Amino acid sequence: MPAWNDYKTEAKQRGSLAFELFVVESTPIAPPEEVKQVLPDHLAYQQQQEAAGNLFLAGPLSDDSGEQMLGTGMIIYRASSLEAATEITSNDPMHAKGKRSFKIRKWLVNEGALSFNLSLSSQSVEVK
Repeated sequence: MPAWNDYKTEAKQRGSLAFELFVVESTPIAPPEEVKQVLPDHLAYQQQQEAAGNLFLAGPLSDDSGEQMLGTGMIIYRASSLEAATEITSNDPMHAKGKRSFKIRKWLVNEGALSFNLSLSSQSVEVK
C-alpha cells in the first residue's frame, strides 16, 4: 500500500477530487444519563465548529439492523491536518469530559455527487 500522501497525489493525477476530510467515530463510555447531561454543551460546541467552518457533517449511527440507536456518532471535520482535527475533537465537551471516546481517520473524498434543496420556511432539506 502506498503512503497516504502518495496515494492522494496519485488520486489527483488521475482526475479524482482528492478532498481530504477527517472522520471521527465517537463512542459512549459513560452511562447514557451522564452522556445526556453533556449533550447541550456538545451541541453548542458543534454549532461553534460549524460557524468556524470546521464542521462538515455530524450525527448518530444506527445499529447493524438500522432499527435501533447504537449510541455511536460520526462527525466529519474540515481541518488543516490530523493534529488540528484531533485538537478540535478533543475539545468537544463529550470527549473532554470523558463521556465519549473517539477514533479519528483521514478520509479522501474522490467520487460522488451532492445536491440539495433547502426550504427555509418549512425548515426542510432534501439531499439528492
